[in-house]
Amino acid sequence: METNQVSPVSTRDEQRADVIVEAAGRLFLTPDFARVSMDDLARELGMSKKTIYRHFPDKHSLLAAVLDRRFAAVERTLVAAAEDAQGQPFGVRVQRFLIAAGTELGRIGAAQLATGRGEVMLRQYVEQRVDAVVYRRLDELFRDGHRRGLLATPPELLSEITRGALERLLTSRLPHELDWTAADLLRATVDTVLYGAIRSAPPGTGDEQPGGDPDGPR
Repeated sequence: METNQVSPVSTRDEQRADVIVEAAGRLFLTPDFARVSMDDLARELGMSKKTIYRHFPDKHSLLAAVLDRRFAAVERTLVAAAEDAQGQPFGVRVQRFLIAAGTELGRIGAAQLATGRGEVMLRQYVEQRVDAVVYRRLDELFRDGHRRGLLATPPELLSEITRGALERLLTSRLPHELDWTAADLLRATVDTVLYGAIRSAPPGTGDEQPGGDPDGPR
């Protein structure tokens, strides 16, 4: 049976493109992204800009390749987290998904990219990728919980609340101010969204909830 041979030139080109994307990720996904030029990348790689442009015609196409690689890694992490949580209580499944999502999005600086760091095209691209990779899965998770009778709140409302909380926490100074890790804050956020923030008060304190059960769930 005849097989297609991969030419050495093609293999070398793919390897070089991988090296360029890896270096671009280190330089572009930093707080100083706007000041990083293709000249800076060429110096980092020790190659000419002409060589870089042979693989990527402009900075936007190169950054898209960087983000595609990063979001592919995010997606693999979320799939693994969902598989690991199979068979666990619904709240645990949501918690593990959001912690994995928050950790990965924080690692690549997605919130900063999507809220003003860089150009309009970049922000739109990041928003689309976050929606496709993270929020569509979150929406389906909440819809599944609602179908199974585990959620009294409309799943659409929970999705909006959780999206806003996750994005805000990724850019917040709260982890530093409260001396909590980002994972701790995300766990507290999930608990608040799913179970509420107000505990039933002991009898005699004057803060009892109407009809509340001190020994009931939060």
